[in-house]
Formats: sequence, structure tokens, C-alpha cells
Amino acid sequence: MTEAVRRQAGELEGAVLAALWAAGRPLTGPEVQQALPGEPARTTVATILSRLHDKGTVRRTRHGRGFAYSPAVEDPAALTAHRMHTELDRGGDRPGTLARFISRLSSDDEQLVRALLESPPAPQERR
Repeated sequence: MTEAVRRQAGELEGAVLAALWAAGRPLTGPEVQQALPGEPARTTVATILSRLHDKGTVRRTRHGRGFAYSPAVEDPAALTAHRMHTELDRGGDRPGTLARFISRLSSDDEQLVRALLESPPAPQERR
């Protein structure tokens, strides 16, 4: 008897987002399922799409009796930023969280953050 290989946490979510980014158009659940490696079950794909929608990382629009899904974030960097903001919003000590995050930056990352803070952001980048 062969044992099913368990995916790492978030691996399937990442694969679903990658499929949506690659498509460049909204996809239905079955289309997402076809775009994924390893033939995940229809119900698994539906669950992942629902979770991503609940997290705000995908949008869904009516498509017949179901939905079509598109990414709500532009790319992997935007997804990471979205997750970071979600965690900051969830915590109770925003200054403490930011201070601890900054204190653990490498010197190269610290210099990058300083340079980014000194350059004016484009209007759509500001939160």
C-alpha cells in the first residue's frame, strides 16, 4: 500500500495562486484543478479557493452556478506584504511587533528599508 505524500502547509495555496497569476484571467475551480500538479481532489481545490478568498488573497465573481477566481494580489511580493500587514493588524502591540521585526533585520535589509523609507512612495503603494 502506498502512502499519500502530505504537502507542506501553504504549498497548495501557493500553487493555486501561481496558477491564477499564470492564467492572467479568472479561472473556475475545475480550471484551477486542471492547472495544478498531482491531480488534487475537486473538494480540496474548492476548500483552498474558499480559504484564499476568506484571507483576501483571491477575488471571486459569479460564473454560471459557481465562481471564477482571480488573484487579489499582483505577485508573490505583494502576497508577502499582504500577509505581513494581516499579522500587524492582528497583533495587539504594533510598535513592539515592528521594533522586534526591525531588530532582526540583517544590515543589508536594514539599509534597504532605510532607502525605501527615504524615497517617496507612489500614491497607490501607500496603505
